[in-house]
Amino acid sequence: MTTPVCTSASAAAAPRRQTPLYPTFAAYVRARQPVLLRTARSLTANPNDAEDLLQTALAKTYVAWERIEDHRALDGYVRRALVNTRTSQWRKRRVDEFACEELPEPEPLPQGEDPAERQALRDAMWRAVLRLPARQRAMVVLRYYEDLSEAQTAELLGVSVGTVKSAVSRALGKLREDPELTPAR
Repeated sequence: MTTPVCTSASAAAAPRRQTPLYPTFAAYVRARQPVLLRTARSLTANPNDAEDLLQTALAKTYVAWERIEDHRALDGYVRRALVNTRTSQWRKRRVDEFACEELPEPEPLPQGEDPAERQALRDAMWRAVLRLPARQRAMVVLRYYEDLSEAQTAELLGVSVGTVKSAVSRALGKLREDPELTPAR
């Protein structure tokens, strides 16, 4: 006596919707992916390699999810997985060097694009941010450097969303009027 493997062709053709084995893992990835992706991008030069690196580290974390005792330390665990994975990739990397007749010339920068001027502008901007009052500076850094939403910034600092909006608006006004930044415009 044989048992049928497939009860109907339509059941076999219909895609199965898989629910994650660990719903807390899916929530963690949704919440922390932008921050972890920034970390991965700092480890690689190519944004596509950074995404692959993050996916590999998250897969390793998923496999170890039940063994991780302190879920408050997940960022550190994933960051360590990122670094270890990147180190392993780097060690396995094969370098091919080819001798050529001519050295390739770097692409010329577009007119007006001077890296030194860009860096000077970044430095001036950071000095201007450091001159802001501590509360405004914290909100500007969280909103624009850490890329948090207004709600996330408000929650982190223990203030209302309206307070974040008004403080950031005042801070941006001060930055627009900063004398060190005026010649750069």
